[in-house]
Amino acid sequence: MKYRRGRYSWLLRPLLIGYDIFVVNFFAFKYLNFNDESMYFFSSDLFNDRNLLYAFYSTALWSVSTYFIGFYKVYRYTSAFKVLSLLVKQFIVYTIIVFAFIGVFRSINMPASVTLNYLLYSFLAIGSLKLISYYFLKSFRSLLQGNLRNVILIGSSESTEELNILFKTQKELGYKLKAVFSNTRGGDFEGTIADSFEYLKKNRDIDEIYCSIDELTEKEVNEYVKYANLNHCNIKFVPNTSRLFTKRLRTDYYDYIPVLSIDEASLNDDFNTFIKRTFDVLFSSFVLIFIFSWLSVILFILIKLESKGPLFYKHKRNGINYKEFNCYKFRSLKTTDEIKGTYVKQGDNRVTKIGGFLRKTSLDELPQFINVLKGDMSVVGPRPHMLSYTDEYSKVIDKFNFIYRHHVKPGVTGLAQIKGYRGEIETKIDIINRIKYDIFYIENWSLLLDLKIILQTIFNMFKGESKAY
Repeated sequence: MKYRRGRYSWLLRPLLIGYDIFVVNFFAFKYLNFNDESMYFFSSDLFNDRNLLYAFYSTALWSVSTYFIGFYKVYRYTSAFKVLSLLVKQFIVYTIIVFAFIGVFRSINMPASVTLNYLLYSFLAIGSLKLISYYFLKSFRSLLQGNLRNVILIGSSESTEELNILFKTQKELGYKLKAVFSNTRGGDFEGTIADSFEYLKKNRDIDEIYCSIDELTEKEVNEYVKYANLNHCNIKFVPNTSRLFTKRLRTDYYDYIPVLSIDEASLNDDFNTFIKRTFDVLFSSFVLIFIFSWLSVILFILIKLESKGPLFYKHKRNGINYKEFNCYKFRSLKTTDEIKGTYVKQGDNRVTKIGGFLRKTSLDELPQFINVLKGDMSVVGPRPHMLSYTDEYSKVIDKFNFIYRHHVKPGVTGLAQIKGYRGEIETKIDIINRIKYDIFYIENWSLLLDLKIILQTIFNMFKGESKAY
């Protein structure tokens, strides 16, 4: 999760992008003329077809190529060698882009030396400013104490100790270590891990939290993730150096120390979020208007005839980034009290007759389309667990996978559900496979996959499922 809080250094990236696009087009104007085959430079006829076409072409392809190379992903902990390697990569890719344009128009008789001069001067101007801004910010942080980020460390592992030294000695990185918390006795700690939550409530200026994840319980991880989400700060995880890193978390290196952060799932990029949310609103509106509106009246009568209590059953669940929300169902039990850590079992005497039918056909989950319309859930996604199960499941599932699962909205239905991993957890294999399918869905999301899951869910509703009781 990336957040910006009350600083202006984030403006540097769009300024650099604008400068770079200006440079590649300015030197094209100076050295290249795609319409003049005799190559008279500074032609007054600049803004005709091919020159104008190249301006659009260079702007678009520069933007696309830099995005895929990560040309502008330079952070305070990025090494100078990494910056130089990005310049070399972009030079090679953009050279191919320029010669590809020339190759399309065979009538352009342009000497290779002219094209190379254009590329060399362009990248000399681009590289110079990139390196100047890189070293200027380092000097600004170390000498003038500007552009600083307030951070805290949680834990006392070998890796967090190395980060502690790094933050204190390499001032040019611009990290201001405010406090260290650990349950280890002795040492220069502000307090225990439990004390850190009180500290965060009193100090709202913390920009980044670095957690030694192997020293935390799942509940503590949840609390840090929720705090970061609500207070717009970054949370990063410092693993044991012997741990094999999962591809689902981005690994950055501060000097040689690996630091993990939750990378944005492709499902959550702006375009995919728009597509998925549009589909959610349209589909849930259709269900609520044409099915829920009349079916709820019938079910209200049937449920009330059999047992006392409300039409809806409201229960707490974890949503995206562990945010708690009220999840709705048609009441299928005689009681509305949620018994901690207890799924409904086969032959459960709490289930009413109409409730058994609702659960068998999954119609009890129809009110969750209200949650979809409110934005708490999606039509398709990982199914939300009972709060009491979150900590228990984390003991079986790798923490990194479990955190990643909660990085998207939960769904009314999901891939794990249509594969039969729903309801009561009988063995550890059940929850392991459930998470496995959830992770597969997040990493391979597409609108077609959503439609396939919805169609399979409808088919299962008519067929009935063995674990729907």
